[in-house]
Amino acid sequence: FTEVLSNPKLTIVQGTLNVVMNQNVTLSCHSDSGSPPVRYTLFKHSQKVSTANSSDFTLGLFNLTINSASDLGEYKCKAENNITSGGKYSNSLNFSLIEPISKPVLSSPSSQAKKGQNVTLSCLSENGSLPITYKFFKGKQSISPPVKIQKREAAVIFLFISSASDFGTYKCKAENSFYNYTKYSNSFSFTLAEERSHSQPLIISLGLILLLFVIGFALAIRFFIIPSYKASE
Repeated sequence: FTEVLSNPKLTIVQGTLNVVMNQNVTLSCHSDSGSPPVRYTLFKHSQKVSTANSSDFTLGLFNLTINSASDLGEYKCKAENNITSGGKYSNSLNFSLIEPISKPVLSSPSSQAKKGQNVTLSCLSENGSLPITYKFFKGKQSISPPVKIQKREAAVIFLFISSASDFGTYKCKAENSFYNYTKYSNSFSFTLAEERSHSQPLIISLGLILLLFVIGFALAIRFFIIPSYKASE
């Protein structure tokens, strides 16, 4: 009695589809039905990677090491026996590389603020697999819900400086799916902006008027008073 092979299933025995560099993973290829012996072949795109033979209904196992970006991409397996023409192909699996995030940078357009002013804080990790989740803190207290960013762009929050306590120390943290890897930013503090006195513009204006008066008086002496004095001698 001979039986045609069913489409095999390609599954992960060890590891995950999200991998880090130099990670080992094990894939299994198996047809639930079909007469043995069965030959399983693993492909990356259309390129043959490895072959495993099964004399009974055991799995075809494939051990891989993700050494470079060229090891990423789509994998499929093919099952063949003596009566299945052309073999049967499995589902596909795609590996993606996970990169740890870099230390985020916390910044603001201005480090100075005054009471009653709206300010912004931006948090950005230049490197790391997306998406990245950011969270903002003042001291040890969270001041924002987690913000998940799908692009390489900063997370931004808006703050209102209402009292002296708002001039504290701020930080943010960033994390992605790299084994719950978390990085904290630099500390950032707003300083109180000096408010200009209302009398300063008046003082400056009076100073300019006095300067112009002195210059005008000096010119008058040079061109009018001195020539008139010489002419009368």
